[in-house]
Amino acid sequence: MVKVYSKALDQFIEIERIIGHIKGSQPGPTLIFIAGIHGNEPAGIFALHKVLNVIKNKKINIKGNIYAISGNLPALARGERYQKEDLNRLWNIDRVKDLSEQHNDFDTNTDIEQQRDIYHIIKKILNIENGPFYFMDLHTTSSKTIPFLTVNDSLLNRKYTMQYPIPMILGIEEYLDGPLLSYINELGYVSFGFEGGQHDDPAAIQNHISFIYLTMIFANSITKTDISYNYHYNLLLKASETPMGIYEIYWRYQIKEDEVFKMKPGFVNFQHILKGEQLAHSNGKIITASKNGRIFMPLYQNQGNDGFFAIHSVHPIFLKLSTILRKAHFDNIITILPGIHWASNKKNELTVNLKIARFFTKQFFHLLGYRSKQVDKTHLNLKNRESASKNREYRYTSWSKSRNLLSKTFNQ
Repeated sequence: MVKVYSKALDQFIEIERIIGHIKGSQPGPTLIFIAGIHGNEPAGIFALHKVLNVIKNKKINIKGNIYAISGNLPALARGERYQKEDLNRLWNIDRVKDLSEQHNDFDTNTDIEQQRDIYHIIKKILNIENGPFYFMDLHTTSSKTIPFLTVNDSLLNRKYTMQYPIPMILGIEEYLDGPLLSYINELGYVSFGFEGGQHDDPAAIQNHISFIYLTMIFANSITKTDISYNYHYNLLLKASETPMGIYEIYWRYQIKEDEVFKMKPGFVNFQHILKGEQLAHSNGKIITASKNGRIFMPLYQNQGNDGFFAIHSVHPIFLKLSTILRKAHFDNIITILPGIHWASNKKNELTVNLKIARFFTKQFFHLLGYRSKQVDKTHLNLKNRESASKNREYRYTSWSKSRNLLSKTFNQ
């Protein structure tokens, strides 16, 4: 058990790995909320603690299960992002394989052992509970921001998250190595991130509370009449301050080891930037915007190697086209073309020789549901986002039957 401090509330609470678990009296979904993967982001911890207490005290009838899991406990106790390694960058294939091995001589205060503990809890929940499963990773940012969602771009994720009245960011998994959500998505479940506001802003806690309640409703764990649905929906809608659009990342500035990086002061999340505008300094040199867009998650903290991202909006016609192409398995057709072939027998990875297939771009493969990694100057390795999705597990949910897939984007 550790004490976690909220500067926003000037308050401590004591938590364990499982912040709380509520088992409903009726069958239903299993919701897994994870908060505090970064120790300087306590808003989600306090929000979960509050919501679970309200549900218990008001004896709200729950369908299925609700789990609230804390992240990096030693880092949370210190109020630091992480100890030695970022716990949200450790979930790649090789490291996850190592977690299945049992060790008795480890230090429970290391970031890796925090990961091991979370891994085994997630595996246990998947083994003992029934689906459909929903995973939500709760975060805050170092700069001022409106609330938003970070979503691995599978059709399953996209359709579920369309229910929220806040912006959605697609494609972040393409720029990060080893985030928790990418691991969960590889298992095929609905999983996405919620960013509720700036670390120490009291509004971030309230945004998280509203998000948690809406998630329970959208997943059919509770009903709209169990809580003040309109209040929580409108709170997030008004907090957004921007059209409920869908955006895609097109640039990440990664801070190199021993690089002296400093973000230019005053940027806020989603702020418009112009081509040539000064954004930051690196070793005394000016970093400028490569084209018009919006700044995304500018770094105003001491830890972390993501200097900033840049995003642009996605037009609704491309979302519709991507849905059609993915459902038609268009990727099976393009492999007959020179320079494109399957990288594995499972037919969920492509290798593209850009010298031969020079007319194809990353954006085209995004339409087909692939995320890309640059192998070298002439080759791309692409992995299918759709192949792992457990679509059948969600086929009877109310949201999966909805045809209103693009309603959010037409309001831009």
